[in-house]
Amino acid sequence: MDIKTIDQLLDRFEKTGVVGEGDARVKLVVNRLVRDLMIAIEDLDISPEEFWSGLNYFAEAGRNGELGLIAPGIGLEHFLDLRLDEAEARAGLKGGTPRTIEGPLYVAGAPVAQGEARLDDGQTAGEVVVMQGVVRGTDGQPVGGAKVEVWHANSLGNYSYFDPSQSAFNLRRTIVTDAQGRYKFRSVMPVGYSCPPGGATDRLLQLLGRHGHRPAHIHFFVSAPGHRKLTTQINIENDPHLWDDFAFGTREGLVPKVYTNNDRAAMQALGVDKPFYEIQFDFTLHAEQASAPATDFARPRAAA
Repeated sequence: MDIKTIDQLLDRFEKTGVVGEGDARVKLVVNRLVRDLMIAIEDLDISPEEFWSGLNYFAEAGRNGELGLIAPGIGLEHFLDLRLDEAEARAGLKGGTPRTIEGPLYVAGAPVAQGEARLDDGQTAGEVVVMQGVVRGTDGQPVGGAKVEVWHANSLGNYSYFDPSQSAFNLRRTIVTDAQGRYKFRSVMPVGYSCPPGGATDRLLQLLGRHGHRPAHIHFFVSAPGHRKLTTQINIENDPHLWDDFAFGTREGLVPKVYTNNDRAAMQALGVDKPFYEIQFDFTLHAEQASAPATDFARPRAAA
């Protein structure tokens, strides 16, 4: 079937069963995606069996909550980040901390702490890590009262809320920076993990000849009045999948040095009897810019 015939079909579909104006934006997007899908079916000679198998696959992935994994796994979430990068560049915004994917595991409502927090519940196994830094604007000035929302996996690669064996909001906090823009938290070092074995994402990646591993990382939302919200994460250096992340989340500028602190006084102050890790990382936020697309946008997210 040629493209002209496909366009004629779409024109007929659009004029059938009309009961109102509808939503112009929805019509534009849906008609474009349907047209592109029809062309792909024609070009690739996709059979009815393959079509329905694919549709059922997405239905299963939706039921199991894996669409949020598939989107980064096939590069779509990273693609959206790159589009935002280009839009900011066109608006004259330069510098700032690189953004990267949010992923599907944020949970709203984490406890709020002023300046400093402990993320783990004291029962979570793992190596102790202390991370701290300063939130600044692109003018170099510290941003007091900024919100640093942080979340990460435990030493088994699991996230609280989605893993019912963990306490509520374990390894999740919102830290409000002090007047000098400083934040600090103590936690346990996260590890890399894989998408659910045998799940929709894993099966798709296997068919694509790819793995489903992520390097160890820590997620952040950083926001402040008058500034553009930053969605980012830092990755832990020397992870074997640091630059081979199935979700394409690793970016230059987001791999800070990890130091080992073996000072006895520092260990005593933390109440630990062995060396711990330290990470220093500063965030730089862009000022609000009306000509650039919003970075704080509606998206379905979990809330405890």
